[in-house]
Amino acid sequence: MWPGLTIGEFAQLTHLSVRTLRRYHDSGLLVPASVDPHSGYRYYTAEQIPSAQVIHRLRELDLPLADVARILATEDPHARAELITGRLHRLEAVLDRTRAAVTSLRQLLRPDIAGLEARLCSLPARTVAAISGAVDRSEVLAWYAEATAELDAALAGLEPLGSPGGCYDNELFTLGRGMVMVYRPAVAPPTRGRVTPRTLPAVELATTVHHGTHDDIDVTYGRLGAWVVEHALAVDEPVHEIYSIGPHDDPAPRSWGANQAGRLGDPTHPVPVPVQVPRLRASGQSPVRASLRMP
Repeated sequence: MWPGLTIGEFAQLTHLSVRTLRRYHDSGLLVPASVDPHSGYRYYTAEQIPSAQVIHRLRELDLPLADVARILATEDPHARAELITGRLHRLEAVLDRTRAAVTSLRQLLRPDIAGLEARLCSLPARTVAAISGAVDRSEVLAWYAEATAELDAALAGLEPLGSPGGCYDNELFTLGRGMVMVYRPAVAPPTRGRVTPRTLPAVELATTVHHGTHDDIDVTYGRLGAWVVEHALAVDEPVHEIYSIGPHDDPAPRSWGANQAGRLGDPTHPVPVPVQVPRLRASGQSPVRASLRMP
């Protein structure tokens, strides 16, 4: 009688090492179909190959053995899919953070402060429809996405007067929680839900433009901060951004641009330049012109 696939044969078919298969047996994760009572040889069946391949893929995702066992023991396919999907979402978040860090490091390894196009400009007072609130930094992306969707709905059918923007208090980055405001210019802003009319005061700004995704926008803010210091200016919060072009306008990330802003204060009492901003990937609007109010 054919005893089944030897552990070596099973290892070749599943790309799992003999050592790994022995460990899975000892932990109860993948038990051989039979074990010879005299020799101790392990034997597997062809029906166990799919399970071994699933385990292999889950382990490649660094899923702990206990979690793999729980997934395999879950007979409900929907519950099993939810367990795996939750892990995939966490991995995607890690990949996003890794990609952003890699992008920023590449920019930092190729510093080009001299090539930064920063300038001083004036913005007149503007009437906008706005949503504001105190937000935890970890929740800013979800809050931003909900707020911009609510603004879009409130201003549906009205002719746009300019680019949307955002305003972020420095405490959002220094303390992890701060006031956030997103807005869209409008002639007669409605009052609907969280949307209220606001008047943004006229300001003198030092500005630059960040092109592309927000993965390395902190590098742009850092270079703008260096430019401000070099020109003996000082910065007062909050950070301002104007989203000129984003994914809603053009799917190519290289075309995206946003205006970044932080108010300039009294140069005799300088404060740290607020060079960090939330990565608003959820909004799809990335290019930023940084602005700082002059004394």
